[in-house]
Amino acid sequence: MGHENITEFILLGLFSDEDAKIACFVLFSLCYIAILSGNLLVLLTIRGSRLSEQPMYFFLSHLSFMDVCFTSTVAPKLITDLLAQRKTISYNSCMAQMFYAHFFGATEIFILVAMAYDRYAAICRPLHYMVIMSRPVCYIIVMASIIGAFIHSILHVLIMVELPFCGPNRIDHYFCDVFPLLKLACMDTSLLVIAIITTTGVMSILTFVALVISYLIILSTLRTRSSQGRRKALSTCSSHVTVVFLFFLPLIFTYVPVADSVSNDKVFALFYTMIAPMFNPLIYTLRNTDMKNAMRKVWCWRKRSEGK
Repeated sequence: MGHENITEFILLGLFSDEDAKIACFVLFSLCYIAILSGNLLVLLTIRGSRLSEQPMYFFLSHLSFMDVCFTSTVAPKLITDLLAQRKTISYNSCMAQMFYAHFFGATEIFILVAMAYDRYAAICRPLHYMVIMSRPVCYIIVMASIIGAFIHSILHVLIMVELPFCGPNRIDHYFCDVFPLLKLACMDTSLLVIAIITTTGVMSILTFVALVISYLIILSTLRTRSSQGRRKALSTCSSHVTVVFLFFLPLIFTYVPVADSVSNDKVFALFYTMIAPMFNPLIYTLRNTDMKNAMRKVWCWRKRSEGK
């Protein structure tokens, strides 16, 4: 089978309103700069300080890296297309974009799960924590996340490559994603839609529920702790929970369609491709004293050493 005739797609973008495009071009460019600078700041601070020795920050540095990669698969095209006359993307680029978006997105989900498990181990099983979350275990978790994400993404691409695209080539989205592409295939894809909703949708919901339950267990354990220990653990967990909600809720709404609503999908996708990655560094640093201290040490020391 394969893709018959079609060599490129046209991305319809976020909306068709011409006046709003320049404003959005400026807005999204600023967002993208904020995402890159914020996440790279977190990444370099963790790598440049003693924080990288702690599992939580080891995972956070990987999460920041995935945020940068994930957004970079979508944002540059979204931004440049706002000013472009013809918003085309070649067939191969489209498949590549879909692969990378799913790959980095899924890795991020697995790392968020790892971070929840890390907090559970630290708070609920403190005596065994250093054994449970030893450095080799952390590396294995990150490698497993990457392998799991690769399998997830490559399956999506293998399904797409087999579909015939012979007629319309206008994708009602601002990047190549599974559902908008399935709508363009020259065959009945209703079974595939059901299959993808059950795999990705159910996986998102189960992961989200598991994360919420794990944080509830942590909260119930914290009730027995001293007020100072409780306060620190609560502020860490609350920042994690905020990120989980920001990322997962739009994702669930996208992959568990209540109605046939691609226009809403675009808005939801904006949440996990642009808004969540932009707020992640803020959420993790503003509420976190260790992180703020490390930033002061790393960046003030750099300034001093440059001044010498």
